[in-house]
Amino acid sequence: MLTGDLKKMQTEAVDGNVRYRLQLGQDSVLMNELLGQKVRLDFAGVIHCVKCQKVTKKSFSQGYCFSCFRTLAACDTCIMSPEKCHFHLGTCRDPQWAEQFCMQSHYVYLANSSALKVGITRGDQLPTRWIDQGATQARPLFRVTNRRMSGLVETLFKNEVADKTNWRNMLKGLDITMDLEREQERLIGLLYEGLDALQNEFGLQAITDLSDENETHEFSYPVIEYPTKISSLNAEKTPVIEGTLMGIKGQYWMLDTGVINIRKYTGYQASFTF
Repeated sequence: MLTGDLKKMQTEAVDGNVRYRLQLGQDSVLMNELLGQKVRLDFAGVIHCVKCQKVTKKSFSQGYCFSCFRTLAACDTCIMSPEKCHFHLGTCRDPQWAEQFCMQSHYVYLANSSALKVGITRGDQLPTRWIDQGATQARPLFRVTNRRMSGLVETLFKNEVADKTNWRNMLKGLDITMDLEREQERLIGLLYEGLDALQNEFGLQAITDLSDENETHEFSYPVIEYPTKISSLNAEKTPVIEGTLMGIKGQYWMLDTGVINIRKYTGYQASFTF
């Protein structure tokens, strides 16, 4: 049995095959080895803030107490909408934190997670970001100078392609192989005027086209069988989650009793038995 505060599962891709590891406390387990077995999560009804470690009645922004949520730069609105970054205005909640995480090069990418989507991430979060979204294919489009620039570029693309993953379709395994290189060419052809305008405003170095440097990455997830109907399990209402583990994709467990987003319960104290 493992006991501790939940975190999102650690991931790695070996030759495109995704491996998941769950850590609770000082112990961890490779989840791929538990496919087809009965597993159980017992939630203790205690939530610890992932920043200050204080007990909180409610979790905000995947693991923070209300006080940290209101004050930390990591919880500001510009994290969800990076084009609204206000670092350059001198109003950042924590400029030192922003220098480390926001004022670094980011990537704008295309991914196939049951449908075509555009997304952004720091370079050190690849391919983790793609795996957490359950992408079966992904391809970097641009490298940009900072998080705000990634948001401005992403906003251009959102006029032509979604920026959110349909998690229900992703968990049904409705995967169709796409030619992401062709989609890249198509979208840049449609949006080149907006991209040129951004480079004219911020400089040529602000956006680096990666068309000739990158390849499409492909991922395979540990799944025995995809559910035909998605039934979401809520640990707030049902503190004991159990069933046969049929698969893992994104940060979701697919049990024969329903699906649960492990990342949603970051900071929740739980025990895991298998």
